[in-house]
Amino acid sequence: MKPLISFFLVLTLLVDLSVAFGREEPAGNLTFQSFNKAKKALEQFVVPGHRVTLYCQAPFDENKNIRLPSGFETAVHQKRASRVEWEHVVPAENFGRFFTEWREGSPRCIDNRGRAFKGRKCAEKENVMFRFMQSDMYNLYPSIGAVNAERGNKNFEILPSSIPNTFGSCAMKISGNKVEPPQGSRGVIARTYKYMAYAYPDYFRMSPRQARLMDAWDKSYPAQRWECERAKKIQALQGNENPFVSKACNQ
Repeated sequence: MKPLISFFLVLTLLVDLSVAFGREEPAGNLTFQSFNKAKKALEQFVVPGHRVTLYCQAPFDENKNIRLPSGFETAVHQKRASRVEWEHVVPAENFGRFFTEWREGSPRCIDNRGRAFKGRKCAEKENVMFRFMQSDMYNLYPSIGAVNAERGNKNFEILPSSIPNTFGSCAMKISGNKVEPPQGSRGVIARTYKYMAYAYPDYFRMSPRQARLMDAWDKSYPAQRWECERAKKIQALQGNENPFVSKACNQ
């Protein structure tokens, strides 16, 4: 219980400081700094009852053994097609580039051979807020590894109907640096993007076009019961709300 007590002491201090300096309490994750611990918490407390990947709706068991949908295929990343990975719906690079450590590095980002490094590894090492954002459970969803690999940091978009599915029966289309997700995942994606922009306004911003698309998907694809239950579980673990899911679930 000591780590939990320590967290609440830190959180109380942050709230007191925010009041003293006239700032609002941060709206994002202030509980998990470890990406691995966040993933383990999701696996242990959140996904039981709905062990299904986000994009291709592939079921998996408690040992992350995945059952690929009939007709699923992938031209590359064959080995990663057999495992479940946790994907950042808003890619880490999309918010990571707002951090100096990601863009430029840090005097303390030196490897054991004396070479400077930057990017995600440096931001994770040196910046607490980056660690909080990277570990935010509202932004983490299970994905077939091959799909996660191919999506990478590509932005979501509606692609021409002439473009075929990239993974066979899974209606995920990837072309150039754009991705069109299956309809069943669009509402979840939208409410995740809107949450990240709301919770971390200094580190993640959508373009006007992207914001319009996410607003449209939010309205067109209502929250399902599992999304509402998932948000409640994460709120209990992480200590903050995704208001866009709460609103969608209370309509």
